[in-house]
Amino acid sequence: MSRIRLGCHLFGLAAILSGVTALVWRDLNAWKDVVPLGHVPHSQMFLYIAGAIELLGGIAIQWPATRRIGAVLLSIIYLIFTLLWIPEIVEGPLIFNNWGAPFYKFSLFAGALIVYGAMNSNGYDDSQKPARIGYVCFAISLVPFTLEQIFYFANTVVLVPKWIPLGQSFWAVATTIAFALAAVALLSRRSSLLASGLLTIMLLAFGLLIWVPAVASNPHRLFNWTEHNENLAIAGAAWIVTDFLVHNRSQAFAPRRHG
Repeated sequence: MSRIRLGCHLFGLAAILSGVTALVWRDLNAWKDVVPLGHVPHSQMFLYIAGAIELLGGIAIQWPATRRIGAVLLSIIYLIFTLLWIPEIVEGPLIFNNWGAPFYKFSLFAGALIVYGAMNSNGYDDSQKPARIGYVCFAISLVPFTLEQIFYFANTVVLVPKWIPLGQSFWAVATTIAFALAAVALLSRRSSLLASGLLTIMLLAFGLLIWVPAVASNPHRLFNWTEHNENLAIAGAAWIVTDFLVHNRSQAFAPRRHG
């Protein structure tokens, strides 16, 4: 029986939206994940291939019979997106965004890896190793998420809707602290289920309060779609972590029994 539920469906939906967006907007230079390929011959083809993989992977991951295939497709493309940032890191090692940005895709790679590892698991066994590795990878990703909000605090403040009570700066600080606490909880495996659940809610709130209105107000701007899709995918990955912990709370990290 599948151990990944609603989070997997949301994660797949985000991949479908991202794939469709890539195929509709065919501007290679507008896609930060594939910009390093701008000088590679026939690089435009990679954008089409990447969009198709996300679309197919997002569809396949919705169904138990094809879920592992979908997870493999998405883990591969998200890992490639992560590795494509290496040239940017080499060129500008002191620019934090060059280090922080890859972890958005790395967190999605982690979510797909959890789906792949947990799909056919019956309790704690060797087949869950990818899921446990994915869990750790996702937890690590929360550290640069936190640092990015600190280093680019002014940008974080601007994103908060002005009509929300307590002010933009308050919520910028609160969400930064929330990312930090979630990272500590998941890495230490203390209150990890509570942390992943609250993190999922916060990320979904980001989408509903920031990116859905942005897309609705200006649907012809590619940036709004890419940010919406990425936030939705990370929320899906956080939900996958939550689902994984719910179904494995007593066994996921316990010593294996023999005999």
